Amino acid sequence: MRSPAMSSLPSPAPSAVRRRLILLTLCVSLFMAMLDNTVVNTALPTIERKLGAGISDLQWIVDGYSLALSALMLTASTVGDMFGRRRAFVAGLALFAVGSTVCALSRDVNVLISGRVLQGAGAAAFMPGTLSIIRQVYADERERSTAIGIWAGVSGLGLGLGPLVGGPLVDHFGWPSVFWINVPVGMAGLIAGMLLIPESKDRAGRGLDITGQLLAVAGIGAGVYATIEGPVRGWSDPAVTGLYIGAGVVLLLFVLVERRSRTPMLDLGFFRDRIFAGSVLAGLFLYLGMFSVLYFLSLWLQVVLGWSPTGAGLVIMPAMVVVACVTPLAGWLTGRIGGGWPMAAGLVCSAFALYGLTRYGTGASYRHFWWLLPVIGMGMGLTITPITATVLDRVPAARAGMASAVSNTARELGGVLGVAVLGSVLSSRMAERLRERLTAAGVPASERDRLVAATTGGTGRPQAGLGAGARLSHAVNGAFVDGLHLAELSGCAILLAGALLAVALVRGGRGPAPGSRGGKSGELDTSDAHDDTDGRATVAT
Repeated sequence: MRSPAMSSLPSPAPSAVRRRLILLTLCVSLFMAMLDNTVVNTALPTIERKLGAGISDLQWIVDGYSLALSALMLTASTVGDMFGRRRAFVAGLALFAVGSTVCALSRDVNVLISGRVLQGAGAAAFMPGTLSIIRQVYADERERSTAIGIWAGVSGLGLGLGPLVGGPLVDHFGWPSVFWINVPVGMAGLIAGMLLIPESKDRAGRGLDITGQLLAVAGIGAGVYATIEGPVRGWSDPAVTGLYIGAGVVLLLFVLVERRSRTPMLDLGFFRDRIFAGSVLAGLFLYLGMFSVLYFLSLWLQVVLGWSPTGAGLVIMPAMVVVACVTPLAGWLTGRIGGGWPMAAGLVCSAFALYGLTRYGTGASYRHFWWLLPVIGMGMGLTITPITATVLDRVPAARAGMASAVSNTARELGGVLGVAVLGSVLSSRMAERLRERLTAAGVPASERDRLVAATTGGTGRPQAGLGAGARLSHAVNGAFVDGLHLAELSGCAILLAGALLAVALVRGGRGPAPGSRGGKSGELDTSDAHDDTDGRATVAT
């Protein structure tokens, strides 16, 4: 026997006022999640002193969040699409608030890392749903494009404002305050979500792809774990290489399973669309090249130049002002010329900013490099909105959550890879240059090796408090800056490669992919009703 597989019936369109309140709720929650990618950066030196954290601990505090977020986002998006996007949004906010409370109360670095993982799991549950809910609530394409532009602007602002918000909080209220701030915001979003957001889900012809879910979590988790540990243990360490091999095998199995599944958690057909694939890659390259800069910039300002956490946070303000101004323009351009050229222009701007930062070192002053910060904001603003709008525009509405999760996962993976790989580049060059400086100073080989090992780490972070005086401090800072410049040049090359990909794959792409919508705005094409893997009307066994 066969029976119709029903998806949830559409609810009446919310009023204009309610739509704005829903968008506000979604954007505030998204801002909080993106903020937590970078807000902790300014607190790292304080956490190191207060909790006795080491190099590996500090990297896990940063990347434990990204690990959980990137590994669980695809799974969470599928669960939200099937069982209710509002339900997943509310549950994710609750888990995020719990994780924030664990972080704020922790007095042990391992507990703090566990709290960061809980935060990441909560963010994975609600972040993909924010775009899916926008897609459902805003039926008019022009209104939806504007809403997506606002969403993308808030995403960029949250990422960039992390140091600005975190600095004053750490200076005046201590490092736990960067986590306590999430609790009232999360609870307010939870209550607003329950009251305002209509429930929506698309279960037509779909089932839980348990095998695919487990393989995706295991493969992404193993790969990200190896990338985080690689700079600390060494890239040739058997555990690291074993994890990479295991991740490759598991992800290959994942692709094979998804190709055979009647109800896959990831529709691999998305990637046959060059415009969708190019947009996802552009996001990956943006975060791979730029995300780590926010991490390194904070360390450079505080450890090398001696700035306070507040000062290091305020330095990013010009970039954020430009992001807020440019994202609506980027959305307008995308609607008229497609997303390829704005993405490429943003990536080129970001590459130019990184190259410009290589001109400044241990004696830099804000008046020398301030002009590069608006360029960073221009690059982020021109790139994020076109990526988001293009990805959503190329898929059916019923697959908006899956497409959003794919795009967000790619960006999170880019951020993790950026910190780990470019951090390894920085660390290697720093160790090489420090060894040269110590040799020139006549330091004995045994002492030289000890100092190099004690002063550098997998993240390339220079360590203070070694008790070796101003001369060693000057050598360490100079070596750190040499490593930082090489990492910035490497990031510049990555961003330029991303710009070329955007031009080659996304240029000229406007509007939805063929067959992704029906005749009316926001409706799905039901001409392929027999296809039970694309979320349209179907008949299931």
